[in-house]
Amino acid sequence: MKEVGIPSIDLQDFPAQYEKLRTACEEWGCFRIVNHNVPITLMSEMKRVVRSVLDLPMEVKKRNTDVIAGSGYMAPSQANPLYEALGLYDMSNSEAVQSFCDQLDVSLHQREIIQSYAQAIHQLAVNLAQKLARSLGSSSDIFSEWPCQFRINKYNFTPETVGSSGVQIHTDSGFLSILQDDENVGGLEVMDNSGSFVEAEPAPGTLFVNFGDLATVWSNGKFCNVKHRVQCKEATIRISIASFLLGPKEAAIEAPPEFVDPEHPRVYVPFTYEDYRKLRFSTKLDAGEALALMRVQSLI
Repeated sequence: MKEVGIPSIDLQDFPAQYEKLRTACEEWGCFRIVNHNVPITLMSEMKRVVRSVLDLPMEVKKRNTDVIAGSGYMAPSQANPLYEALGLYDMSNSEAVQSFCDQLDVSLHQREIIQSYAQAIHQLAVNLAQKLARSLGSSSDIFSEWPCQFRINKYNFTPETVGSSGVQIHTDSGFLSILQDDENVGGLEVMDNSGSFVEAEPAPGTLFVNFGDLATVWSNGKFCNVKHRVQCKEATIRISIASFLLGPKEAAIEAPPEFVDPEHPRVYVPFTYEDYRKLRFSTKLDAGEALALMRVQSLI
């Protein structure tokens, strides 16, 4: 019986799930994962820590400065007036995690929770990326060296904002994203292949995974970089915790040779993640359109 709606992947059921995983990547660009080995108690504790940190005074949150553009504190803006976030560039780097904690003067207990969560999610992201490679018949194992950006989000929804946008339609710029969404408050919507938005309803204990622009490039156009947005569904605070496996630090991202042949020519030219980030910022093409500028034929 075919699954209806956003697919669910059981991480304890491999290799049986490889075909389902590949189909989800190609048709949806997102899925929920169950049996992911991130302890439910750690997820609950992390949400409490996140809520506490996001309730800090503005002058404290502003200490969370950028390492690369957009990696630090983001205050409510004209484009996204209901949204604010804190972040750090690389949660896989223990010194970066310590620096993030120092900036916000977190307690020893909060620091321990953040460290444990960062380690668990980074390990999960690398494991997922390796499974994605194997689903396409590749043994590539390059992902453990990629930076993993961390962002904690707060949506200040009120009765007056119900029905409005929390975050505008966009794709993620990196490879894959792992989201611990608010188990009590919905609002995340993804675009299906018909162009309609489907609600990614909360499912306690699960994690939501979606692919960004670099996954499309790396897979030679096979994986979908899903468009998504957050809508205000009810008048309450919504909290989410997002982690982004970005891409190589300095090397160019490109499809591995085994994904390219006469029947499947290279779709995108090689480019670095940082150059692509700058392109998205400068062009303001935030919903995947910037990839068209990196297609092989566009540069001929």
